[in-house]
Amino acid sequence: MKRNWEALVLKAFGGRNFQLTVLETEPVGERYQRLLVDGGELLRDCGTHPTMWIRLWFDNEGRPHQRAYTLVDPDTDSGRFHLVFALHDGCAARWATTAQPGDTIEATVQGSSFTLPEPAPGRLYLVGDAASLPAVNSLLDAAGPVSATIWIEYADDGERTLPVRTRPHDDLVWVPRRDEGQHLVDTVTAALATGHEDALYWVACEAASTRSIVKHLRRGLGVGKEQVAALAYWRAR
Repeated sequence: MKRNWEALVLKAFGGRNFQLTVLETEPVGERYQRLLVDGGELLRDCGTHPTMWIRLWFDNEGRPHQRAYTLVDPDTDSGRFHLVFALHDGCAARWATTAQPGDTIEATVQGSSFTLPEPAPGRLYLVGDAASLPAVNSLLDAAGPVSATIWIEYADDGERTLPVRTRPHDDLVWVPRRDEGQHLVDTVTAALATGHEDALYWVACEAASTRSIVKHLRRGLGVGKEQVAALAYWRAR
């Protein structure tokens, strides 16, 4: 598959290309597919960090199409990790549901970077949904003794069965998706009525919801820029 201008731009900005090999594939409920892949030298060359994501390249009717996916449980020693695909219409879902052990796909590492601050924050406030749940889990794995309050937006009851790696000292709030995401915004902003100087706020959900919550934190509560990490994981049509 010929690479397009996006691939050339990513390479120009330091993107590193790797080939992944499918090792195992299994359904997760009715709406998700989980693949175990061998990343070759990807993890050894690039290292790992919480929320780490890569760009996968799919064949979309003869045209290259890239989508970003979070690494799940990357193991540097073996070079393996999992990828989870939502099964909605599109070339990525079609590839995930038909992939078999031995199949390969190209990946680019460019743009993913995150480190928990030092000294450790007093508390984590995490806002996500099914798309960003793997990243939420990676943050909880890395948080150690730091407690977290987590809001997860869900579109249907099936998404509430997805695993969230909460610890005994965490608080988890499931929020149904209503009013095009406004219900999540209202729920989070009502709960976060004051800012905390020693907290880290991580927001990764639908684009408009992410912008609104970040605006509340930065302008409404005066939270410092260095305390807020935000990334829109998808955009409502």
